[in-house]
Amino acid sequence: MYNDQGAITPVTVIQAGPCTVLQVKTAENDGYNALQLGFGQVKPSRRKKPQIGHAKKANTTPKAFVQEVHLEQIPQQQVGDEITVELFQKVKFVDVAGTTKGKGFAGVLKRHGFKGQPASHGCERKHRSPGAIGMVDRGSGCGIKKGKKMAGHLGHVRRTTRNHIVVGLDQQNNLLIVKGPIPGPRNGYVVVSQAKTKGQKE
Repeated sequence: MYNDQGAITPVTVIQAGPCTVLQVKTAENDGYNALQLGFGQVKPSRRKKPQIGHAKKANTTPKAFVQEVHLEQIPQQQVGDEITVELFQKVKFVDVAGTTKGKGFAGVLKRHGFKGQPASHGCERKHRSPGAIGMVDRGSGCGIKKGKKMAGHLGHVRRTTRNHIVVGLDQQNNLLIVKGPIPGPRNGYVVVSQAKTKGQKE
């Protein structure tokens, strides 16, 4: 996005609603205050009967993504209410939690940023290898130490990026525009909340 001075801001567009309240939990009945929100449409044939019945209590269809949001105070919403992007109208910073892109089994160069072996001087067919992984340590013996950086599964983990600036809102289409990249692939599901460490005093 460009401002009036022509400066560019890289942004990510998030569809932040409408989210249907599927269940309301209170400290009196459940031991804590929370709202169970559902987002996105899905065919009933792709959900089990308990999930269909649970959504039917809120007079809605089964949802593709269901998330429970804990609250400090007793929630004012009722089952069946819809929460839209207007919730972030006065919020300046948000935190976004999602599952990062899965990249499968990766070597040490891609996973940990190793330099690899020399490109010359006798190195043959081992340019992307990690090198020596064992060691002899006086007092603790030899072998691979716990936590050694090696090849393995990369990505597909839960991550939270914090303090994204809210650049704009599109209330008609329920779009939230934030500065910078967020975790996960395109069309992935994320949880957006007000930033915990920034913008609380405004």
